[in-house]
Amino acid sequence: MTPPKSVDVAIVGAGAAGIGSAVALSLLDLETVIIERDEIGASFRRWPDEMRFITPSFPSNSFGLTDLNAITPKTSPAVTLDREHPSGDEYADYLEAVADVHELAVETGIEVTGIQRPDGTGSTEPTGRNAAMPAVDGGAVREDDAAGEPDVPGGGNVDGDHGDEQATETGFVLETSEGIVHSRYVIWAAGQFSSPRADAVPGGERCVHTSEVRSWVDHASASSTDDFLIVGGYESGIDAAVALVEAGCRVRVLDRGEPWATRGPDPSEVLSPYTKERLESVADTGRLCVEGGAIVEEVRRDDDGCFQVRARAADGYELDDEKSSTYTVPTRPILATGFESALGPVADHFPREDGAIQLTDSDESPTTPGLFLAGPDVSHNGVKFCFIYKFRARFPVLAETIGSRLGVDTDPLEVYREQNMYLEDLSCCEPDMCDC
Repeated sequence: MTPPKSVDVAIVGAGAAGIGSAVALSLLDLETVIIERDEIGASFRRWPDEMRFITPSFPSNSFGLTDLNAITPKTSPAVTLDREHPSGDEYADYLEAVADVHELAVETGIEVTGIQRPDGTGSTEPTGRNAAMPAVDGGAVREDDAAGEPDVPGGGNVDGDHGDEQATETGFVLETSEGIVHSRYVIWAAGQFSSPRADAVPGGERCVHTSEVRSWVDHASASSTDDFLIVGGYESGIDAAVALVEAGCRVRVLDRGEPWATRGPDPSEVLSPYTKERLESVADTGRLCVEGGAIVEEVRRDDDGCFQVRARAADGYELDDEKSSTYTVPTRPILATGFESALGPVADHFPREDGAIQLTDSDESPTTPGLFLAGPDVSHNGVKFCFIYKFRARFPVLAETIGSRLGVDTDPLEVYREQNMYLEDLSCCEPDMCDC
């Protein structure tokens, strides 16, 4: 397909964040294009067949409580799909339906390889396949890194906002596989799923990352044995473990902490109730061992073709009454080690502090006016917006910021406030707001 030569807003990524942002902008009658290297909802379609949304869908919109997995105020995946916990394929179907209803301009099969100002400033080198990645559900399946920590770091924002002079006057030049696109504003909504942390542990190249598996049943069937080891005990690690146990396999899960035993009010930090319930359903099978306090230091393969996973005990833990242990497994270890930010050619425009991407209060780059971020990488005041129901509340903020700078009427965005999908006061973003 061929993208338009000039638009008001270019959105990179046609996942939940990209489609949701485009719908908000469509209410303002701005010329917007979504550029996607694969297809709408591509990341969701690469989920394992057994994986489901951990956030439930329910048709509560008419009561002023929007379906947790909806990306617009007036849609509900529960109604569209007749599912409480949709699969990846089902949710991608929902995204396609939203794009069709709102007649969004989505250009698929086009890769963004670079972005710069028309005068050549702020340019970045093309980065191939990592340049324009489809967005993933923000937290529908949240994972851990090799150290057992949540994969979205703490969070920061930069006070204040940019004026519109430079962004409006110069805009951006997007270098794509199908030519140049001029855009006054850019929203990067490329997600994380296509950037797995496969190198999170030494010897990780000998392992298989959860994002590479299309079906846990098929993965088990393709193995000559039924013994598996998983590194990482957050959402996708436990999801894989449960699916493999249900397929009749024996599974050991290693994590530096004990996320399955941790409780807290923020679902971005602990296992979801849905995952804990599934974990409990296989706990008494005798085929699952979850071991906390195990920091994996190396994965190697011995002369017999088996894999040796060497781990040391975290502070306060022991492994089989020792401070270190080596686990032998005949199958490739499975990495549930999370994802990196798929920022590609805009990585240099989003500075970090203590690992967290720094943003203005309107989710704009603090160094590059006119460049915005949408999706699971957004964080503010130490709060991670990695679930859809969190980061979707920022769509109208982006739209109002851009619309105001372009001088258009932003009143149509009030529908987001009416449905409690408009989070502009970041002072309410506190990590602990539950009294139970």
